[in-house]
Amino acid sequence: MLHKNIGINERGHLTFAGCDVVALAEKYGTPLMLLDEDRIRENIRVYKAAMREHFGADSFPLFASKALCFKGVYRIAKEEGIGVDAVSVGELYTAEAAGFDLARAYFHGNNKTDADIAFGVEHGVGTFVADNADELYALEAYLAKTDKRQRVLLRISPGIDPHTFKAVVTGSVDSKFGSPIATGQAEEITRLALSLPHVDLAGFHCHIGSQIFDHEPFVDAADAMLRFIALIRAETGFTPTELNLGGGLGVKYVEGQPEIDYAEVIGEMAAVIKLRAAEIGIDLPRIVLEPGRSLVADAGMTLYTVGSVKSITGYKNYVSIDGGMPDNPRYALYESPYTLYNASRADAPADFLCSVVGRCCESGDIIQEGVTLPKPVRGEIVAVAVTGAYNYSMASNYNRIPRPAVVMLRGGADSLAVRRESNEDMIRNEV
Repeated sequence: MLHKNIGINERGHLTFAGCDVVALAEKYGTPLMLLDEDRIRENIRVYKAAMREHFGADSFPLFASKALCFKGVYRIAKEEGIGVDAVSVGELYTAEAAGFDLARAYFHGNNKTDADIAFGVEHGVGTFVADNADELYALEAYLAKTDKRQRVLLRISPGIDPHTFKAVVTGSVDSKFGSPIATGQAEEITRLALSLPHVDLAGFHCHIGSQIFDHEPFVDAADAMLRFIALIRAETGFTPTELNLGGGLGVKYVEGQPEIDYAEVIGEMAAVIKLRAAEIGIDLPRIVLEPGRSLVADAGMTLYTVGSVKSITGYKNYVSIDGGMPDNPRYALYESPYTLYNASRADAPADFLCSVVGRCCESGDIIQEGVTLPKPVRGEIVAVAVTGAYNYSMASNYNRIPRPAVVMLRGGADSLAVRRESNEDMIRNEV
């Protein structure tokens, strides 16, 4: 099986986190999002331990909220003692509603509105990650009006191309995010931040992209940032106390992709980064990382019920399910690969080549092309693995289809974390 939390039981049913997924589909209905809470906690602890070992006791991970956002995730983050990053007031509000202390939150975003800034300051967000000069001026104006101060990191573009999918590259010179080093604008915005009386500049942030399997791009980004820190120290006398290197380590979605040992990669990154810092002649600031996908992706599985199986003679076969792009838009956006199972007969020979497609009135509503399964029949359960990241958080009501329920699995027991959206929920705000 693709990951260690997936198996087959004596009934020939697929299991996930020790639970029979066919039984869960019968209990909760489909589409259904499953989350292996034990796996999320395990992934968090791997990051925490590796970062403390290799970067020091004051180093820590932040969970990137955009990967998966609902109250239950923030409760886990609180209990495991990590921070979170957020890119909207909605994410911050959800975290706070779950009892998460926003002093341990980092507020990202390339277009914080005045209302966003006010919310973040008034609700005690610990760190703003400022993207641009306009944001800094707006933040300073609000802080001056309220006689408050705010801890800030500046988002910097190091000019690194990790050679991943273009839509998830975020650290290149021409990215919409941050200020590039190569054009001199990173130095300019640093001088601006240092000049603002209510802004407490603590350091810098960068993020180069997502679903990256090689640690070298992260080392290259760190090298660029360390050299920038040395330049800023020489030019202004400012020495940052924190360097946030973002997230982006990849996750195995299909056979043939590597399975990353995150602790090993963090160790490799740390060894080179410490060496580069020594060569450049600077003390290494506190290192912060922002994993999202690598904490929750392999902790997720989505279940669907087969509605129809259609064969177009001489062309192709279709298996239609009761979900699709509203709960998983990633194939439509990126042609993202996934591993699928016929959960009802997981022990049967996989001999039916098909495209698994959704129920929307849209030709692009596809979960995966070219899948080989034990031939499904109406009413059987199809499972899609590794859906913990950017599935529920990107879900929509396209075609007025309600969002699925979310069920947490822990120690072999299941509990409802998010109720299934109803038709009434979808029209609740309409007048």
